[in-house]
Amino acid sequence: MDCSFWYYFSNVIPITLADKNKMLISKYFQWLWGFCSFLNVYVSHCFLVSVPSPAPTPILGHHDLERSVSTRCVCKEVNWPGYFSLSKPGAMKVFCGRANPTTGSVEWLEEDEHYDYHQEIARSSYADMLHDKDRVFKPMADAAVKIVEKNGFSDKIKIINKHSTEVTVGPDGDMPCRANILITELFDTELIGEGALPSYEHAHKHLVQENCEAVPHRATIYAQLVESRKMWSWNKLFPICIHTSRGEQIINPPAELDRCPGAPSVYDIQLNQVSPADFTVLSHVLPMFSVDFSKQVSSSAACHSQQFEPVASGRAQVVLSWWDIEMDPEGKIKCTMAPFWAHSDPEGLQWRDHWMQCVYFLPQEEPVSQGSALCLVAHHDDYCVWYSLQRSSPEENGRVAQMRPVCDCQAHLLWTRPRFGEINDPDRTEQYVQALGTVLTPDSVCLCVSDGSLLSMLAHHLGAQKVFTVESSAASQRLMKKIFQANHLEDKITIVEKRPELLTSEDLEGRMVSLLLAEPFFTTSLLPWHNLYFWYVRTALDQHMEPGAVVMPQAASLYAMVVEFRDLWRIRSPCGDCEGFDVHIMDDMIQRALDFRESKEAEPHPLWEYPCRSLSPAQRILTFDFQQPVPQQPLRAEGYLELQRPGRSHGAVLWMEYHLTPEHTVSTGLLRPVEDQGDCQWNPHCKQAVYFFRTPLDPKVPLQGPQMVHYTVEFVPHTGDVIMEFGLLGVPD
Repeated sequence: MDCSFWYYFSNVIPITLADKNKMLISKYFQWLWGFCSFLNVYVSHCFLVSVPSPAPTPILGHHDLERSVSTRCVCKEVNWPGYFSLSKPGAMKVFCGRANPTTGSVEWLEEDEHYDYHQEIARSSYADMLHDKDRVFKPMADAAVKIVEKNGFSDKIKIINKHSTEVTVGPDGDMPCRANILITELFDTELIGEGALPSYEHAHKHLVQENCEAVPHRATIYAQLVESRKMWSWNKLFPICIHTSRGEQIINPPAELDRCPGAPSVYDIQLNQVSPADFTVLSHVLPMFSVDFSKQVSSSAACHSQQFEPVASGRAQVVLSWWDIEMDPEGKIKCTMAPFWAHSDPEGLQWRDHWMQCVYFLPQEEPVSQGSALCLVAHHDDYCVWYSLQRSSPEENGRVAQMRPVCDCQAHLLWTRPRFGEINDPDRTEQYVQALGTVLTPDSVCLCVSDGSLLSMLAHHLGAQKVFTVESSAASQRLMKKIFQANHLEDKITIVEKRPELLTSEDLEGRMVSLLLAEPFFTTSLLPWHNLYFWYVRTALDQHMEPGAVVMPQAASLYAMVVEFRDLWRIRSPCGDCEGFDVHIMDDMIQRALDFRESKEAEPHPLWEYPCRSLSPAQRILTFDFQQPVPQQPLRAEGYLELQRPGRSHGAVLWMEYHLTPEHTVSTGLLRPVEDQGDCQWNPHCKQAVYFFRTPLDPKVPLQGPQMVHYTVEFVPHTGDVIMEFGLLGVPD
């Protein structure tokens, strides 16, 4: 594997480039980095992450980045390149590395010194946060200055474009004296994940007076212990049962996976969309600890325990957690993240997407008995929280501190929580078993092309003569080897550690492939059509396939449907006037950024967390024939989506359906036909693509005849891009 190493302060982050030319560029920048001091050049920022396409080893970044959809942020689900900037006084060039997940190529695009990160600003309207302060602070600070000026507060409000830990106090400092009121918004879903504790700690030491008042005044973290097979399936690999002509076969997880404490990061979700039927409550809601922001705050590691008696017997697996903040010292003004079953006013829930609820997985499930006292312990360092369950309090047994759990089996570093759920889904597995049963023969030579997939094991158990599976990363290869060994298949299935396009006849032991298999699933995929990478692989492997070889899936279709969102539309809604302040300047900046590129692109969202109603029937837009190589000419479709239900048309949802055989189809979108009222049930293991309309239809205006949404969608084989445009028709003047 071609690999070079880049350094960002003390971090070592591997990046794999697609070909020798890219490798030369990589080596050049590596050399230039080491030569920076001699050239009097400094690196203003370098944000590069692993991109061995199609299957990189995920880099475990900060948990909130997992939900980021920016292709230039580190994502735990997908590793994308970021930026490499070199600058001298008076000159700057930005190289934006962009991985193409569909074709598998990596490109470095040069932007000039005036590049203002349109994409990041556009997506900041809804992303949880953008962490790179070098990129974000200047345009945001400029907007803040203009907003303050427009609202007539220039003589009262001073904008300091610095991180708070860099602010100076004194006659020649940024602030002439210490402040007596500290107002902040430093919180994320986990409360402390954005660095609230060290920031408050620094502020109390250097920026505010001793008896200052803080707004918000206090925060409290709550927890509830539950048993949930559904949520536990997001963290562990379950035994998988396969019914074959030779009887029942079981795929067992390695003992190492069972013992592993899991990924050291929270899983933040819209917990209100998890049905109470999917978990059993084992404890009341427990207040775990509070932080008084008006007093000195410590960022040191600590633990807090709560003794409780389980309200039911079961297996303790998951801790659900959230927080509330009291804005004033008396606690009269409160903001809570509590889910509906723990909320004082379930009907008056405020929808949020930046602050949600947390799912923590215990290192191991433990049996609990109703009425038998236990201790739930919340541990935290300066940025993260985790939980443990103990029979007695840490103070009594002397176990005050516990190390943060870290994955040692590699599965939690390679598979995301939704991917665990997808692999554990018995209905989905059965679809592949049924489809394989119609195409596999006793003399089949199978080649499986998907990242970290168990498809090769299904093919073996169903009677294939020989099975090869391709794993592009060393970490994925090691994980699959452990799983094969646990099931005594290490000499039955051959793992090839190589990018599938680079396979040789020697890798296949001189055999010709008679059955090419894929889910398809690739860790570089973010949008539904990114898994069309399989089509490019199939084209490259044509030379290794015997005449009449079967490809599964045989084809894929891109579907689209117009929807009305219950809440998700708010992430694109302008603020206008907020509490009497005119913030149109911010709205305009975001809209300009959207118009630069984003307004004509779809973005990924797990729609099971974001309810919506269908306003049009689901319509097939494009079909991709995997039995043929990738065509030279674009595939283009143009047509109309008819709106058959009243409602506000917020956007179009797009997803892929993979036709394994003519009789078996796997959907990454709708799981069943839309109900009469338009309610949708989405695949919980996949993200769907959402294309937001610029001007939604007004539901207050009665429909006068059929109203339509016009679309043009084009797949460009050379780049792998899916270019789309939707336009609302029939909107009254």
